[in-house]
Amino acid sequence: MNLSTPRLEEEYSADQIQILEGLEAVRKRPGMYIGGVDQKALHHCIFEIVDNSVDEALAGYCDKISVTLNADNSITVTDNGRGIPIGIVEKSGISGVETVFTMLHAGGKFGGGGYKVSGGLHGVGASCVNAVSEKMLVTVERDGGKHQIEFRGNNPGGSVGASTGPIKYIGPSERNGTTVQFYPDPEVFHESDENGNQRTPIVNFEKICVRLREMAFLNAGLEISVADERNNDNVVQDVFYFEGGIQTYVEYLNQSKNPVHKPPIFVKKEVDEIIVEAAFQYTDTYSEAIFAFANNINNPDGGTHLTGFKNALTRSITDYAKKGNLLKSDESIIGEDIREGITAIISVKVKNPQFESQTKVKLLNNEVQSAVYSAVSDTLTEWLDKYPREAKLIVQKAIQAKNAREAAKKARNLVRRQSVLESSSGLPGKLADCSEREPSKCELYIVEGDSAGGSAKQGRNRVIQAILPLRGKILNVERARLGKIYENTEIQAIIQGVGISTLGDDLLRPNEEDNLDLKKVRYHKIIIMTDADVDGSHIRTLLLTFFFRYAKPLITQGYIYVAQPPLYKVELRNRAEYCYNESQLQVLLAEMGSKATVQRFKGLGEMMPEQLWQTTMNPDTRTLKKVEIEDAAQADLIFDILMGDEVEPRRRFIEENSFLATLDV
Repeated sequence: MNLSTPRLEEEYSADQIQILEGLEAVRKRPGMYIGGVDQKALHHCIFEIVDNSVDEALAGYCDKISVTLNADNSITVTDNGRGIPIGIVEKSGISGVETVFTMLHAGGKFGGGGYKVSGGLHGVGASCVNAVSEKMLVTVERDGGKHQIEFRGNNPGGSVGASTGPIKYIGPSERNGTTVQFYPDPEVFHESDENGNQRTPIVNFEKICVRLREMAFLNAGLEISVADERNNDNVVQDVFYFEGGIQTYVEYLNQSKNPVHKPPIFVKKEVDEIIVEAAFQYTDTYSEAIFAFANNINNPDGGTHLTGFKNALTRSITDYAKKGNLLKSDESIIGEDIREGITAIISVKVKNPQFESQTKVKLLNNEVQSAVYSAVSDTLTEWLDKYPREAKLIVQKAIQAKNAREAAKKARNLVRRQSVLESSSGLPGKLADCSEREPSKCELYIVEGDSAGGSAKQGRNRVIQAILPLRGKILNVERARLGKIYENTEIQAIIQGVGISTLGDDLLRPNEEDNLDLKKVRYHKIIIMTDADVDGSHIRTLLLTFFFRYAKPLITQGYIYVAQPPLYKVELRNRAEYCYNESQLQVLLAEMGSKATVQRFKGLGEMMPEQLWQTTMNPDTRTLKKVEIEDAAQADLIFDILMGDEVEPRRRFIEENSFLATLDV
C-alpha cells in the first residue's frame, strides 16, 4: 500500500492511515499474528473473537456465548454482553466498533479504562481476524438499538480491513450483545494435504469443542454453545455449562481413574487483587497432571502460579505428615513424591499479567506465586485436618512413590552397568545406527518386529537413517511405576538409542517437561513405523504413551513422527502405483480398470527393502505425520482412557469415536 496516494490522504486522517497500515502488515505476515495460515491458525481466529466475549463474562456482563459454523463457511460468534460501544472514540476519531476491529491493540483489554482482567491469546484479537477475512459483519445491540457495520479484509483497490461505511442503525432491539460473522479468506489460509497438495483448511468441529469446553470449565456459570450447520441434513450441536467450574474440570479429567478422595479439593480466594482458583484430586495412578491458566490462557510451561501451587502442596502435606508422625524419623518425601497421582487445575486472574513470550506459555508475575501459595496452603491445611482418613491415604501414597523412586534409581543404574558391559558405545545392540553424527540430520525409525526391521535396515539410507526394531509390544507405562519402566528391555532400548536423559542425571519423571536434556537427543526425527493393522495401531499408541508421559519435549519440539506405509500396490502391465488408503485405491482402480492386480500389504515385513524405501523411507516420496499436542489436558485424558485400567470409559470412547470402522482388522 502506498500511503502517500491522494485517495488515502483525502479519505483518512493520519491516525487512520497508521491503523490501516497495521492491518496490511497482519495480512502480509499472518504467521506473526495468528500463528500461521493453516487449520490451527483458522481455529485461532475463532478463539480470538470468543475471547472478546469471554472478557465480557469475566467483567460480569455476559453469561451466554454461541459459536456457529455456517453453511457458507463463515463463522458467527454471538454474546449477550453489553455490546461494543458505538460512539466516537476520541483517540481514533472513529466509532468504538471500528476502533476495535481496525486498530491493533485497541480492544477493551488495552488502556486504563478497559477490563479489570482479560484473556486473548496474543492481545491483537478482532482486528487481526478482520485483516485475514474476506469480509466481516459486526452487529451491536445496546441502548435499545441494533447497529451494523461491514469490514473488508480483502478489499481490492482499497485498504486492508477498512469498513464499507460508517456503522448504521438498522432497527430497535430489546437485548444487548455483539454478533461477529467473519469469512476466512481462502487467499490467506492454506495447508498441504497428505499428498502435498494445497487446500483451504476447514474448521474442525471436534477441536473447536475441546477449546470451548475448556473455556466453560474455566468460567463457572458461563454457557457456551456451538453448532455446526455446514451440512443442512446433519446439524451438530453441543452446549457447555459447568456450575462447578474447574472442580468439575478435574472430575472430567479423572473420569477413567479411581479417586483417592471425593470431591476434588477446591480453592477460591482473592489475595492482593489476584483471584486464585485451584482444584485438585488424588487418584491411584502414577503420573501427575497439572494444568495452569492465567486469565483463561493456558500456560503449558507453567510459571509463578504453578510454582506457588507446588510449593504449597509440598509444604502443607510434609508438615501434616510430620505433625501426625506418619513419617519415620529418617524418612523424607519430596515434591515429586507428593504429586504422584494428582490431577490439578490452577487458574488465576491478574490485572497486568507478564508472560515470558508472545505466545504466553509461561507466567512471570512474582506476586502471583505468593498469592497462590497463601491461598492453597490455607485451604489445604484446613482440609487435611478435617479429613484425616483421606489425608493419611495421600501421605501413604507419597511414601510409596518415594520407595518406587528409590527402586527406579537402582534399576536404572543396573541397566547402565549392563549396557556398558554389553556394548562399548552404551547403545542397544539391536540398533543399526547411521554414520551421520549431527542430530538435526539424523532419523531413527522405530520399527515393529525383526522382519520389518531387516527390510528397513537393507532399504535405508545408512548415512542419515538408523533402525531400531522392537520385539512385540512395549510396556504400557500408564499402568506401571518407574521402576518397571527402567526394567523393561524394549523401553530401555528406546531410552538408550534415542538418548533420552535428564538434566542433572535425574530420573525420568512423568509429565515433567523441564528436566529432559535435549542436547543429548541423538536424532531430531524419530519415526514410529508399525503395521497398518490393529496390533500396529496398539504398538504405536504404546510408544506415543511413553513419549507423551516421559519424554514430552520430544513431541513439543517436533521430533516425533508416524510413518505412513502403503496398504496396496496396484499393477497393470508396466505400471505400478501405491495406495495409502481405501479411497485412493478406488480412484486408481476406476482409472486403471478391472485388469489391474491388487496386492494388499498385511505388514511391513511383506515389503521388499526397495519397496519400503520407495514408499515409506525415501524423504523425497514418503509421507510422514508429525505428532503434535494441541490441547495437553485433552491429550492427557485420552491417554488415560485408552491406556488406563478402567474398561468402561475406554469402551465408551471407542464407541463414540467409531474409529474401529476405519481399522483394518
